Amino acid sequence: QVQLLESGGGLVQAGGSLRLSCAASRRASMGWFRQAPGTGREFVAAISWNGGDTDYADFVKARFTISRDNAKNTVFLQMNNLNAEDTAVYYCAAAIQKRIATMSTDDVYDYWGQGTQVTVSS
Repeated sequence: QVQLLESGGGLVQAGGSLRLSCAASRRASMGWFRQAPGTGREFVAAISWNGGDTDYADFVKARFTISRDNAKNTVFLQMNNLNAEDTAVYYCAAAIQKRIATMSTDDVYDYWGQGTQVTVSS
């Protein structure tokens, strides 16, 4: 099994930045999803097991960057120019299969973290 621990959430003003971290117990393809109150979970960004491929939701591609430190099995999500619509619980997920068809749908992920709250004030 893969254990995941998210951190880095908090309260920021609109236009500010946050850097989320996800520490994993093993290397895997990793994705970030978010869920705002009263809404479904949506894809944010993902990175392949070796860092060679990335994927972003259209609404965050110009502002967010996903990266990883393979030596530490840690994935990061740098979020810039945050706005109130980014307020949500952000979840880290791991896909343990060597090959997956896509990284942007939640059904390919096998393990999920507990989430970290991001709140953006107007």
